[in-house]
Amino acid sequence: MQSSNGHPRGGEGGPESPDENHERLASSPATAPEVQPYDDPWYDALASGWGEAAGTSPPVVPVPQARREQDGRAVAMAEVYLEVQRSVAFQEVRSRYRRFVVPAVAVFFTWYVAYVVTATTAPGFMARPVAGAVNVAMLAGLGQFLSTFLLTWAYARHARLRRDRAALELRWDTQELTRGVRGGMS
Repeated sequence: MQSSNGHPRGGEGGPESPDENHERLASSPATAPEVQPYDDPWYDALASGWGEAAGTSPPVVPVPQARREQDGRAVAMAEVYLEVQRSVAFQEVRSRYRRFVVPAVAVFFTWYVAYVVTATTAPGFMARPVAGAVNVAMLAGLGQFLSTFLLTWAYARHARLRRDRAALELRWDTQELTRGVRGGMS
């Protein structure tokens, strides 16, 4: 009888025990896979050595130098971005962002801290039943989830209505300026 891998099964000329089978596989050079070293870019030569024989680690390759600036283009690109950062349009987008985010974070953080402080200092109040098995703590906890979703919705709406168009126009202008610095290349 043949097994699925083509070797005889049972007493038909094959090994009689698992130990004999193991010896046959270990002694057969045709079935042993040849170990091929490969170049691993994530290999950390400093951390190697654990579980390896001495002298088998790959040679340490020096880190290449940073790319040098070509014809002052990098300096010119930096100037473009600094000019955009100083522009009135950029300052307006940042101002609109701050006018929403700072109060929203303050209100949400206050609501969260109030929930935690009340839960730890007034457990009797939080355990007060509202309807059946539902108590004040459960309603406040669900309120945390609800306020998170409401804040996310309000942020996305504010961004869409008050900042996205101005930010896209600013991005387009920035790309045009950088394209001019690079000499018309894309």
